Amino acid sequence: MRLTRLPAVLLLSVLMTQVAVGEPVVKASDYDAYWLWAGVKARPIVQQAKTVYLLQGEIGPDPSGAVRLKAQGGSVPGPHVPALWLAYRVRSLDWTPEITAAIARKYAAWRTQPGSVPGIQVDFDASTRNLRNYAGFLKDLRRSLPPDCRLSVTGLMDWASQAAPEDLDALSGTIDEIIFQTYRGRQTVPDIDAYLARLGRLRIPYRLGLSEGAAWSPPAGLASDPHFRGYVIFLQNPP
Repeated sequence: MRLTRLPAVLLLSVLMTQVAVGEPVVKASDYDAYWLWAGVKARPIVQQAKTVYLLQGEIGPDPSGAVRLKAQGGSVPGPHVPALWLAYRVRSLDWTPEITAAIARKYAAWRTQPGSVPGIQVDFDASTRNLRNYAGFLKDLRRSLPPDCRLSVTGLMDWASQAAPEDLDALSGTIDEIIFQTYRGRQTVPDIDAYLARLGRLRIPYRLGLSEGAAWSPPAGLASDPHFRGYVIFLQNPP
């Protein structure tokens, strides 16, 4: 069959349409758990959610090099319908006692408001080779938090595919869940199926984090994994 020559712009439009038709994309309205980060506008679906991971602040070096907690996102406690996990973006694990105390105070303040607050989430990109050290940090953090405060962490897909079993086991008993980030920016990571195939060796409850608008097709057998707890959608502003 001879192909008709098309203007470049029109050809690109056709190709993009084919990709959109061929690959299901993540629609926030199809899910009930979300990350709500700084700069992302809240939408009505957030009030209808069952669970929201709400950014509270960033922990990292300031211009002088001192590690500090900087408030960000929806950090003012108030009534809420969804269960709220208080999320912290972390760039350094050199926490002072004051940082941990501030997090515990914020957790207590949110708990005085109408609505459920299960615990806090640490969003830190720990490399796979340093996972054992990270597990030690989380164990110390857990001891510093109120006994009823649960602990969630985000995880890189490399953890599931490359980490030693004993390193993954070091997290067990310390954290309540891992949410694996399946995306970079607004796109699902390439070869995601190869990473997902290794999740079966986990013995820790986990969720998968998806980026709103990214291509996503659930792998066969995922729903039957006894440790899989569902999805969390990273909400995006419209491009």
